Amino acid sequence: MAQKILIIDDDADFADAMKTLLEVKGYTVNTALNGEEGVKKAKADAPDLILLDVMMTHKTEGFDVSRSLHDDEKTKTIPVVLVTGIRKDMNLGFKFEPDNDWLPVKAVLEKPVKPEVLIKTVQENIRK
Repeated sequence: MAQKILIIDDDADFADAMKTLLEVKGYTVNTALNGEEGVKKAKADAPDLILLDVMMTHKTEGFDVSRSLHDDEKTKTIPVVLVTGIRKDMNLGFKFEPDNDWLPVKAVLEKPVKPEVLIKTVQENIRK
């Protein structure tokens, strides 16, 4: 059975492009256009990995969603990778680093992300 990935991103075109790339590599991919929908799908579908945008309904939604997923018994073991353009959009001079409290994710990728970097990060972090 193919491993399942959930993409949570309000940019439908970007999500579709990632979905197509991942499906070509043999993954089953579902999408959600906001954090609330994404959390519901994560609880219902138990994906093997979540690719999560930050800036959706509000500028920090993805950060909130990552903590919500981490704190929930049903979703806390699902690896999360942030795929975001927040640093460029907000002109931030620092990188985000995963940690167990404020940013409980496995990795942070900057948009635009190269396809080979996305695939490598998925392979390294997806639940086996």
